[in-house]
Amino acid sequence: MEVDRLIVDLAIMLSVAACVAIVFKRLRLPTILGYIVAGFLISPNFRFFLDVESEGSIEILSEIGVIIILFHIGLEFDFHKIADIGSTALVSALVKMSGVLFIGYSFGLLLGMSTMDCIFLGAMLSISSTVVIQKCFSELGMEKQKCAGLVMGSLVMEDVISIFMMVILTAMSAGQGQSGNGIALKLGLMLCYLAIWLVLGIYIVPTLLDKAMNYMNDEMLTILSLGFCFLMALLANALGFSMELGAFLAGSFFAGTKHIEDVERVTKGVKDLFGTVFFLSVGMMVDTDVIASRWTSILPIAIVAVVAKLIFATIGMVLSGQDLDTSIRGGISLAPIGEFSFIIAGLGISLGVMDSYLYPVIVAASILTIIFTPVLMKNSDRIVKLVMKLIPDKMKRRLDSYTSEDQDEEKDDEWRTVIKDFIFRLGLYGSIMLVSALVACKHVQPMLEELIGNRASKSVTCIAIYVVIALFLKPYMSGRSLAFTKLWTDKLSNRPPLIAMVLFKVGVFIAIAYYPIMTLFHLHQATMLILIVAATVIAAKSDFIAGYYLQLEARFLSNLNQKTMDERKGLNKQHWLEEDYSIFSWYVPEDAEYAGRTLENLAWGKQQVYVVKLKRGRKNVAMPSAKTQLLAGDKVYVIGEHKSLRTFHKTLDIGKLDNMRTLKEFLDGAYPDKEHALACLALKVRGTENYAGKPIKQSGINAKVHCMILGLERQGYATTMPDANMIIEEGDILWIIGTSDNLNRLALHSVGEAGKHSNKNSASAE
Repeated sequence: MEVDRLIVDLAIMLSVAACVAIVFKRLRLPTILGYIVAGFLISPNFRFFLDVESEGSIEILSEIGVIIILFHIGLEFDFHKIADIGSTALVSALVKMSGVLFIGYSFGLLLGMSTMDCIFLGAMLSISSTVVIQKCFSELGMEKQKCAGLVMGSLVMEDVISIFMMVILTAMSAGQGQSGNGIALKLGLMLCYLAIWLVLGIYIVPTLLDKAMNYMNDEMLTILSLGFCFLMALLANALGFSMELGAFLAGSFFAGTKHIEDVERVTKGVKDLFGTVFFLSVGMMVDTDVIASRWTSILPIAIVAVVAKLIFATIGMVLSGQDLDTSIRGGISLAPIGEFSFIIAGLGISLGVMDSYLYPVIVAASILTIIFTPVLMKNSDRIVKLVMKLIPDKMKRRLDSYTSEDQDEEKDDEWRTVIKDFIFRLGLYGSIMLVSALVACKHVQPMLEELIGNRASKSVTCIAIYVVIALFLKPYMSGRSLAFTKLWTDKLSNRPPLIAMVLFKVGVFIAIAYYPIMTLFHLHQATMLILIVAATVIAAKSDFIAGYYLQLEARFLSNLNQKTMDERKGLNKQHWLEEDYSIFSWYVPEDAEYAGRTLENLAWGKQQVYVVKLKRGRKNVAMPSAKTQLLAGDKVYVIGEHKSLRTFHKTLDIGKLDNMRTLKEFLDGAYPDKEHALACLALKVRGTENYAGKPIKQSGINAKVHCMILGLERQGYATTMPDANMIIEEGDILWIIGTSDNLNRLALHSVGEAGKHSNKNSASAE
């Protein structure tokens, strides 16, 4: 029986790859470089060795390798890890990649390349090799240096940015011949689709995986993981994205789950196999004739990449607050062109917008930068001294001042918070509403039309769209944060830009609300628009819509934080009492604007600050009602998160904030009347309580028992100061504050007094 040629080729590929990899390992050279060399040896371009003939099949296996590599990069992507990396990695990665991209683009123009070739060249040069850099740090014993941690954090951000770069390049390639506005619109819609896709994935995948894990072994988990990976790749391709992006998102959906280690373990062998095939195929693309004819371009490209990365990575790290010495060392370490560059090169060729000769050119330049990197890192001390000599003393003093840890804190924290919140709400919730309208009008309505007719399908689709808009309208418009309130009350000059931001969001909402009736019914009547907008706003304010949205949000946040919560096994009593809440007190001045007003009228709860105790003369009032009036001379005790209390303190201008204590410190004070002392109770909901299944504001815990829910823990995820519309479910853990006697009455119907932490004496709280 004749042996299939593909089997022969695979035998040659893997055997040669293994042998070359062993040699490179012995020579302390990167294994990836060995695979590329092995690929070149077995390619038709090297005529003195065995050749691989099934190039079409190998190319398909290579594409599978790219998809699985991107899937595993996605498995490493964690929103919490990105947050922990901080602004240093984000700023340095953005500055370095954008700077090098511009230099690469400009250099390509000097070499006479086409516009798209120049763009792809800049993109490929801007990415550094995580594998090579990590290996160099390890072999040179530099893992514990400060620059190493910064560089590895920057590389994580580069991987994420590279994914979005692929989205942009795909949109630009598909939009050739379109105007700049057309490309921008297409890219904007793609990013909106991407945001919705990400939200749906985080909401759905962990929940389904939790249920399926009870029935799966390693074999089934491997099949499920890879099947989902390829399914997402196909879906991404159908939506106009690259398959690589779909694979990355598939991995990122698993990354935040508590099963991530199992998924990584069962798919690692598959990734190693197909990843090797991919790097072998990269080597097979190396054309010696192209390299020989273009060596005058390859060497300058490699030098430009190394120098540009040194300059812009250093600038990026300095701008993020790092000292000059650390920044230069970090820039030196980021020299090698990365494996992601090969993926982008393959993307350009598959889209038909990049000349094929650039592939071997970039591979050759990458090999040179990989060879340069260990040499540069070994001589980093000399390079740092040389750069220091070239920088004028005046500039060095300015840089030292800029990066000093002793510099004053920024005074515009509130503006940054408000702007970030504005962009987040506009981008996320605006995208959800917009994409829902677009998808429903363009895809759902035509399908429904075949089932229920033209007019009925339009009516049903329109109603569904406005239900979704109403569901997300409240969080979309919510902008009265603590920082917003502080800015509003600080200066009158702050109000015009704040009003402009609110009006802009209103305008976007009206435009989205107008789209369905204009598209489906071709109506242009202002009266109809006003009626629909008014109905949507009223629906958004209903308790049912608010409660349902909070249920969705709670599930989403629980899934998003599943891995973290599994590691922490929930929040313990010490965390709640010592970290989440603080209390401070002050005396109401004679001339206070709020003196004589009721707590209900003051509405301090909107600032996430609540009055838990009043002292009026010798009389102590614990958990005062909303009708309680504040009088001059009263001592007021308020509770909230530390940041909320600081903003509240600034808003009321209450002198110094010297007596703020954690809730635990407050409760640990001595108090002779134990029955009426404030206490905190952890209460698990069994499902049989009369408040189970009801929103917090209808539970009666506040009105009937005179207690307040400080926090709600659901499936390990904690919500501090939960919204009054949040529905209490079976299995929730409620953290409740009140007097000891009231908490005892509440506990009699639940779990007794277990978990209670009370203060013996509130005299120390005075």
